[in-house]
Amino acid sequence: KWKSLYQIQGERKRIMRETCSKYKSNNRRIITPYHVSRIFVEDKYRVLYCEVPKAGCSNWKRVLMVLNGLASSTKDIQHNTVHYGNYLKRLDGFDHKGIYHRLNTYTKMLFIREPFEKLVSAFRDKFEHPNNYYHPVFGKAIISRYRVNATKEALRTGSGVKFKEFIQYLLDVHRPVGMDIHWDHVNRLCSPCLIDYDFVGKFESMEEDANFFLHLIGAPQNLTFPKFKDRHSNEERTTTQITQRYFAQLSPSQRQQSYDFYYMDYLMFNYSKP
Repeated sequence: KWKSLYQIQGERKRIMRETCSKYKSNNRRIITPYHVSRIFVEDKYRVLYCEVPKAGCSNWKRVLMVLNGLASSTKDIQHNTVHYGNYLKRLDGFDHKGIYHRLNTYTKMLFIREPFEKLVSAFRDKFEHPNNYYHPVFGKAIISRYRVNATKEALRTGSGVKFKEFIQYLLDVHRPVGMDIHWDHVNRLCSPCLIDYDFVGKFESMEEDANFFLHLIGAPQNLTFPKFKDRHSNEERTTTQITQRYFAQLSPSQRQQSYDFYYMDYLMFNYSKP
């Protein structure tokens, strides 16, 4: 079993490197704190984890906290503790020497997810539930820009953004509000063409990949990757079927443009075109 998992890792890294050398000329660029700002550091087991939202990041942070001795079990850690407790260090918090030392000696990993599925998961989480950041900041701007005859109430609260409006915002070169990590490209979040990741896991094979990774770093045997869904746990996880339902609301050209938008992620991580 380990042998086939080693082979899968070799193949994923090969495709990633080949895509980088084919499309990116920045292989020799200097790594700045900006490039490593999404990377979390676990010094005890010498792990660097690049956070990709909607690809198991809350549970990965729980695992890193347990490895670091900050909690005895992943079950004990609340969502807000994970994301707002500042228990985990980020790589950009170290000086130049500290950053390079860790990049050169720690095990670097990231976990990714099919780009459209990840996008729908982010949309459902941020716009279909009450949210006192995404509605006023993104929702208001999206509704006022893309909804004809928007009601005063919708403009005031920013609630009720439709998927089609969200996609209009995403594809607009003159976006009314900036990018957000929940729908940015993995290519931009984790700079895989600059940082040579040792391990590339996929959300679709999370349990197997995660436990293989924990085995590789010599984690305690009783530590396994948590299976629970972090937020809106009574709601079905975003599946291929659910994703298709959302994308069916778009025109063929919007679907194609969305694919083009995530083209590098599709290519680099070997996901087939939906």
